[in-house]
Amino acid sequence: PPAHSCNDWIGPPDKHSNLRPVIFYVPPEESPLERRLREARQEAQACDQRFWARHNRAFRQEKEEFIYSRLKAKGLEMRDEAGQKATLNAEEMADFYKDFLSKNFRKHMQYNRDWYKRNFTITFLMGQVALVRALRWLRWKKKNVGN
Repeated sequence: PPAHSCNDWIGPPDKHSNLRPVIFYVPPEESPLERRLREARQEAQACDQRFWARHNRAFRQEKEEFIYSRLKAKGLEMRDEAGQKATLNAEEMADFYKDFLSKNFRKHMQYNRDWYKRNFTITFLMGQVALVRALRWLRWKKKNVGN
């Protein structure tokens, strides 16, 4: 982002996780509470990036292995006579998706629990930051109204 920017910047989707990374704006006079909030958001983003990059890599690899094994069982190659990549029908792929989700159920549950914990913390910190800013604004307004 440009040096004069005062906003978070959202990038294009990451090729591994498919999540859009955020470059967080750091205000020049960031309070310790605001810093905790920004760091919590950065850590949440990093955790999400790691999880989904690993998950998507495993998904792609297992999907390729599944397709290869099913095609091999049918006596087919990965590419047809025209050089096109061979595919399976929707029912066969539904078997893969169901098995993959079942096999990774516990990982997804743990990820969801962690996600809720991180986001509850972020929401709580956002509330604290908003309260501090509101009180600061009220004190400023009271001071300036009295003049």
